Amino acid sequence: MREHCARERTALINRLLALLAEFRIIMPKGRAAVQREIPLCLEDADNSLPAIARAALADSYDHLQVLNQRIEDTEQCFEMLVEASSNAQRIMKVRGIGPQSATTVLASIGKAEQFDTGRDFATWLGLIPKQYSTGGKPRLGRISKRGNKYLRTLLVHGARTVVANLGEKQDRLSQCCRELLARRGMNRTIVALAANNARIIWA
Repeated sequence: MREHCARERTALINRLLALLAEFRIIMPKGRAAVQREIPLCLEDADNSLPAIARAALADSYDHLQVLNQRIEDTEQCFEMLVEASSNAQRIMKVRGIGPQSATTVLASIGKAEQFDTGRDFATWLGLIPKQYSTGGKPRLGRISKRGNKYLRTLLVHGARTVVANLGEKQDRLSQCCRELLARRGMNRTIVALAANNARIIWA
């Protein structure tokens, strides 16, 4: 339900930007900027927005606020579930894993006994590169992207946050991420960290 509301919110914001662009009112992209600028646009009586478009914009902005509240309420449910689950609390000790990811893991795989190893779990999520041969040598290609797309997306977003906020941290994980960044680039580092987190979660 949270994902449904989030997609609806993104689509609504895009419609709002398109509506304003029809009247040559260009806003910065991004949810925070749109939510900050639309009330100012509605209060500006001297802009080029006709009354009927202003009414449609105000109605859509009200709906955006409703969606924000629904998403916030759902996220509070994640927090409540984590408080009641020791397993979710353990999973959240992995860097890049929050309440939403932890509860999704438990809802998706339970105790994970259907996987013999952590690699099997990462493979099921589609986070392991596909192998192929060329010239008699095995090569690694792109990740397979099989399995639970929603859970894979959460793990990748969590890993992206960790990599983006390495800063000057000197712990072992941060150092490994920096070395991988230098050798393989941002995207591969993020996927590698997400796959590693999947293995740790299984364990």
